[in-house]
Amino acid sequence: MQQLFFLLGGSLLAVMAGLSFVMQQAVNVNLRASLGSAAWAGFVSYVGGSVCMLVIALALRDPTPHLGVIVKSNWWAWTGGLFGAIYIGIAIVLVPRLGTAAFVTLLVAGQMLASLAFDHYGLFGLARHPVDLYRLLGAALLVAGVVLVRL
Repeated sequence: MQQLFFLLGGSLLAVMAGLSFVMQQAVNVNLRASLGSAAWAGFVSYVGGSVCMLVIALALRDPTPHLGVIVKSNWWAWTGGLFGAIYIGIAIVLVPRLGTAAFVTLLVAGQMLASLAFDHYGLFGLARHPVDLYRLLGAALLVAGVVLVRL
């Protein structure tokens, strides 16, 4: 029963994350139009996100990481914000041109193809999950969905 609850609850949270993702695109595109700059819109988005995460960390009373722990972490673990900024910048520019549905389907296709490679090779310390026929078929169906949305 607990496993079913986790599956349903986790699925609902994932759907909510998807809704939040689309909202982020719409809000950032609007902000870009107001500010006249994709770069400044992305910056404002990151400031808002940083403030939100600070409030969450304080509300949860998460301890501040010690300098020794920070120094021992992998250098590439600190690049998440860089990749997030690249994504935000690209989204702000492409969503008005492609539309949200087309952008998101292309984004998900890219995520799926990259995820297959990351899982297969266990990149960046992830657990290995070898590519098999079912995973490839799922990715192919997802790409077919992208084609249908773009028609």
